[in-house]
Amino acid sequence: MRQRTQWSAVLAVGLFLTAGCGSAAGPGPRSGGSGDKLVVWDWKSGDAKAAGYVREAKADFAKKHPGVDVEFVAQPFDQYYTLLGAAIQAGRGPDVVLFNGGGQIRDRADALAPLDSYVAEDRQRLAGWDAFTKAGKVYAEPVTLQGHPVYYNKDLYRRAGLDPDAPAATWDGFVRDCATVTAKTGARCFALGNKEGIGIQFWLSALGSAVLTPQEYDDWIGGKRDWSSPDVRRIFELWGQAGESGLNTDGANSTAMFNDAFAAFDSGKAANVIGLMSDVGHWKDFAEFLEPENVGVRNAPVVNPAARPSLPYDGGIGYAVAKWTKDPKLAADLVRSLTSPGALKAFYLDGGAIAADTTIDTSAGGPAVTSIVAGVKSGKPALHVALSSKTVDLMGRLSQQLLSGSTTVDDVLRQLASSDKTG
Repeated sequence: MRQRTQWSAVLAVGLFLTAGCGSAAGPGPRSGGSGDKLVVWDWKSGDAKAAGYVREAKADFAKKHPGVDVEFVAQPFDQYYTLLGAAIQAGRGPDVVLFNGGGQIRDRADALAPLDSYVAEDRQRLAGWDAFTKAGKVYAEPVTLQGHPVYYNKDLYRRAGLDPDAPAATWDGFVRDCATVTAKTGARCFALGNKEGIGIQFWLSALGSAVLTPQEYDDWIGGKRDWSSPDVRRIFELWGQAGESGLNTDGANSTAMFNDAFAAFDSGKAANVIGLMSDVGHWKDFAEFLEPENVGVRNAPVVNPAARPSLPYDGGIGYAVAKWTKDPKLAADLVRSLTSPGALKAFYLDGGAIAADTTIDTSAGGPAVTSIVAGVKSGKPALHVALSSKTVDLMGRLSQQLLSGSTTVDDVLRQLASSDKTG
């Protein structure tokens, strides 16, 4: 692991000494002349489904700054934050940077330029700002909304003799339905991949509102997290019990969430999966394999009668401006083009992203996206997004140990509480 990290750092240095130096046009303010250039780092622009989005964003920016070249450098996601960390340490690199909402951007806010004075006109049109905000300042403009619906395969429910339009509303009923599906079709209850430690993030946020009371939920998001609460404990107990009782597909700790777990759901090996609402592992991807009418979307089944299940979502991904860029306003204009109505509409149509632009018409997207968009109105922020990236990483490692039976829920909660307290 150390060797890989060192290699990533070396690669990062090479990248921003070649293609990554967006500020190489020279000192002083940019005039928009032909020698100017902005460099964007992300992990999306190399995806064929994002081609239309990038094209629309570039066209929008070119109208405002026709002499400025824009170069996208798509980085591998599994190395992205390591590469970015090397750039931040060196104090040079791309002008515009893509971030996940939550801890990943908040932990690096000191390396970014606040955007409040540049994006005021977009505040009403776009949603998801809180995930890119720290200490009252906005550090990125949201591109997508990201959340964790529970998807289910209506065809498997139908083949098991269950009503696909009325899935069980309680956890006990849900588990009974899963047993029926397995007995009649051989499919497991959940498709799960936790090789990267990501599965627990989806589990915590998807099931959280079905276990925590509304007050507990709001306190968690507000930073008043009680890791000793019986309801918090219940979420992690269920994680371990789902593995022990065979609800999950086999080998969860050796299965990648992206995209092996989703492939298991696509192929009918599991009746349910906690997926995403944008990007990948979402309604549009599943519909290509299962047919749109067979992709069901539901809230998590109620575990605690005092809970009020809702769709967990936040700002998904957003573009920020590096503090070292020579012209923050110019870079902020590019960020605004990356969130322009035309660009975000293309991202929705081509990639199935639930865009942060609430004015986009999604009515023709099919029943699954209709359910998701309706859930946004009463949704709440995802629980794992409120945690620091350090605590999220620790939770991933501990979740693997819980699944393997090599640790206890008490030890997991003790370590997470300590990590959360120290930030």
